[in-house]
Amino acid sequence: MIRPGNNAQSTMIAAEYDYVVVGAGSAGCAVAARLAEDLSVTVALLEAGPHDHHLSVWVPIGLASTVQKAGPRNYAYYTERQPGLDGRPSFQPRGRGLGGSSSINGMVYVRGHRNDYDEWAALGCTGWGYDDVLPYFRRSECNQRHAGRTDDPWHGGHGPLHVSDLRSPNPFSHRFVNAALQAGLPLNSDFNGAEQEGAGLYQVTQFNGERWNAARAYLHNGNAKDPDLNGGRLNLDVLPDAQVLRLVVEDKCARGVRVVRAGIEQTVRARREVVLSCGAFNSPQLLMASGIGPAGHLRSHGIDVIQDLPGVGENLQDHLDVIVNKQVKSNDLYGYSAGGLLRLASGMWRYRRDRSGMVSSNFAEAGAFVKTRPNLAVPDLQLAFVLALLGNRTVAKRSKLGHGYSCHAYILRPQSRGHVRLRSADMRDAPSIDPRFLSAEADMDALVAGVRIVRRIFAQPALAEAGGKELLTDDFGPDDSNEEAIRAFVRSHADSVFHPVGTCKMGIDAMAVVDPGLRVHGIEGLRVADASIMPTLIGGNTNAPAIMIGEKAADLIRADNRADNR
Repeated sequence: MIRPGNNAQSTMIAAEYDYVVVGAGSAGCAVAARLAEDLSVTVALLEAGPHDHHLSVWVPIGLASTVQKAGPRNYAYYTERQPGLDGRPSFQPRGRGLGGSSSINGMVYVRGHRNDYDEWAALGCTGWGYDDVLPYFRRSECNQRHAGRTDDPWHGGHGPLHVSDLRSPNPFSHRFVNAALQAGLPLNSDFNGAEQEGAGLYQVTQFNGERWNAARAYLHNGNAKDPDLNGGRLNLDVLPDAQVLRLVVEDKCARGVRVVRAGIEQTVRARREVVLSCGAFNSPQLLMASGIGPAGHLRSHGIDVIQDLPGVGENLQDHLDVIVNKQVKSNDLYGYSAGGLLRLASGMWRYRRDRSGMVSSNFAEAGAFVKTRPNLAVPDLQLAFVLALLGNRTVAKRSKLGHGYSCHAYILRPQSRGHVRLRSADMRDAPSIDPRFLSAEADMDALVAGVRIVRRIFAQPALAEAGGKELLTDDFGPDDSNEEAIRAFVRSHADSVFHPVGTCKMGIDAMAVVDPGLRVHGIEGLRVADASIMPTLIGGNTNAPAIMIGEKAADLIRADNRADNR
C-alpha cells in the first residue's frame, strides 16, 4: 500500500522487508513493482519526495513550471562552474517524488540505438546487448499503435507504460518535419524501430492526453488520482517523504538503510537485498555517504571507509545541448502575449473537455536523429523542436518575449567525462556535480555542426514561409562561415539537456562499480539499478532505458535468489 507522508499514524515504517528499494524514480518504480509480483516476499520502496498526486504531474503542459525551478518535485541542482561554458554553472533539474524525473520530463519516448547496447556487451557487460534488453523494452511498453498485440518485433502492447502518439500535434511541428525533409533528412515515423535516423514526430509517455509517469505505470495501477491505490499489492509498501540517510552495512553486507520520515529516524532492515535507484547524482552520493567509494575523498569528509571503490561518482556523462531559436508572430506557438493568453484559456477549456489541444502538448513534439558526417555508422546528434522560445538560464532573456520556436541540438555520445562528489556526509545536502562539459574538443565540433544543421532546416520553405527572425544566431555570416562566432555562441549558450548517467558504472574493469548483475563490487546484498549503471551514454532520451534497467534488474535479482534457494 502507499502510505502518505503527511499521515501522522503512518510515519513509522515496518522494521524489516525482504527487499528495500531506495528511490521511486523510473527504475525504482519498475524494480519494486516487479519484485512485488512474487507474493511470498515483502518490498519497501522509499522515496525522499512527495506523492505524485498533483495536477502539475498529470497535465502535460505542467512541465513548464515543474522543470524550471526548485520545489517539492524538483531537486533543481546546479553543477560547479564550467570552464567550457564560459564559467557558467549548468542547471540540473532532477525529479523528486513518486515517479522521479518521469514526473517532470518532456515525456519523449526514445530508447537509443541498437549499437549503444551492443557496445555495453562488448565492454564486458554480458547480457546487456540489444537483443538482450529489447524484451524488457517490449515488456514495459503498451504502445498505442500496437495495444493488445504481441506480434510486433519492436514494441509491446500489454506493458504498464503507456506510449502514445500526440493527440493534437501543432502545425509548426509538421512544418519542422517537412523542413527537415526539404533539408535532405529521411522521414522516420518510429525512432524506436528498425532505423533511428531521420525526422518525425516523437511518441510520448502519455495516455488519453495525460502524463504517464513511472509511478502511474507501476505503482498506481493506472489511477494516479487515488493516493492510496496500489493495485492491491499488500506486500509492497510505497513510502514517500522518506529520506534515506545512509546504508547499514555489516561485515561487508548491506543489511538495510537508516531513514528519517516526519522527523522520526529509524533503521529499515533488508532480509535479502538493498537496491539503490536514486539516479546518476544521488546513487553515488548515497554510496559515498555510507563509506563506499574513493577512500581519500571519503576520509576528507570524515567518513569511515567500508569499501574503497574508486569508480563511485566517476564517469559522469550527459547530453550537452545548444539551442537555436526564432521569433515568429503566430499564436499557434506558445509565448507571452494577449493572444497567447487567450489561446491558453481556450486550450484549458478544451483539455478539461476531452484531454486534447495545446495543454496536452509536451512542447518538444518533433525531432530528428542526424549524422554530422556522412561516413558515421549511426546518428551522433539529436534534434528536439520546441514550440516556444527557449534560452539558457543565464542569458538570452529577450527570447522570453513574444512567440517563436526553438530547436535543441545535442551530442548523443559525448567524449567529455566528469564526476559527482560529496559536499558533506549529509544526504540532505546537494552533491557536487562537475560534468566537465566541452573538455573534449570533439564535443565542440559536434555542437558547431548542430548549429549549422538546425539553421539549414530553419531556412527551408516549410518554416521560412512563416517568417520571423532568429535571435542571437543571425550574425554568423553567409553559410555560417564565421566559425569562431559559432564557437563563442556554443560556449556562452550550451547547457545540459538533463540526461546524466554513468556514475556507478557497470563493467569488469577497475573503475566499475557494479558487475553485469548490478551487484556492487565488494559488498554483498547491494545493487544499483538506474541510469548511473550505464557504462556509456545511449543515443537518445534516458527515461525509457532507465525503466528497462529496472525491469531487467528485477529479473536478475529473482534469478539470483532462485539459485540461492536451490
